[in-house]
Amino acid sequence: MILLDTHTLIWLVNEPALLSVEATATIRKSDRNGGLAISAISLWELAWLASHGRLEVLGTVDAFVRRISSRTSIRPITAEIAVLASQFPAPYPGDPCDRLIGATALAEGVPLVTKDRGIRGYKPIRTIW
Repeated sequence: MILLDTHTLIWLVNEPALLSVEATATIRKSDRNGGLAISAISLWELAWLASHGRLEVLGTVDAFVRRISSRTSIRPITAEIAVLASQFPAPYPGDPCDRLIGATALAEGVPLVTKDRGIRGYKPIRTIW
C-alpha cells in the first residue's frame, strides 16, 4: 500500500502528466494490487478546494469528492496519528493537512507519494517522487 498526498490524487485524476515518472510507476503498480490510500483529511481538503473555487469540478462538490476518492482506501485519523502530527520538528511543514498526511504514512509504515519538498525532507517518512 502507498499513501497519496492530496495533490498527488488530484493530479492522478485530472493531470497525470504532472506526476513524476517514479510516482506514476509506483501508483500504477500499487493500483493493480489494490493498494492506493489517502488520509481522511484529504477528503476535507478536496471538498475545501472544490468549494472555494481552487479546483474546477463538474457537478456537486459531494459527487466530486466521492468520485476522486473512489479508487482509494481512506485511512482514518487515529489518536496515534493525531499525536504524531503534533510532534513533528520545526522544519516539517506547519500545515495541519500536511502534518496529518505525514503522520498517517509514518504510523502506518507506508510510503507517501508527494512532491512536497518540506515533507520529503523529513527522513523518517519514506517518500516517493
